[in-house]
Amino acid sequence: MTGLRWGILATGGIAAAFASDLRTAGLDLVAVGSRSQESADAFAARFDIAHAHPSYAALVADPDVDIIYVSTPHPMHHDTARLALEAGKHVLVEKPFTLNRREAEELQNLAAERGVFAMEAMWTRYLPHMV
Repeated sequence: MTGLRWGILATGGIAAAFASDLRTAGLDLVAVGSRSQESADAFAARFDIAHAHPSYAALVADPDVDIIYVSTPHPMHHDTARLALEAGKHVLVEKPFTLNRREAEELQNLAAERGVFAMEAMWTRYLPHMV
């Protein structure tokens, strides 16, 4: 495959839906990170993912990953997206992007400082009637 190499941060239901979409689109899903090795291994086996990491820090440190999809619970979006941005990864954060404006601005400023892209995963923005 070519293009960005995706990593998924967290292994819940929305992460599974996103992983399925990446596979359907033929995109390069190379890694997953979870709070436990068992959860990462099960998710990796389900979606044929090469790298299963036992922590979010290990995922964002993976040199084979270019972009991280953040699918943690809402209160964790800021901290986990920040972790990925600080590692120099692009991030796509499941909605809501953060819990407040201050957090959102902090992430946008950090992304600009690091020269990476950060965006909320608001798919409805790309529907034909919105365009």
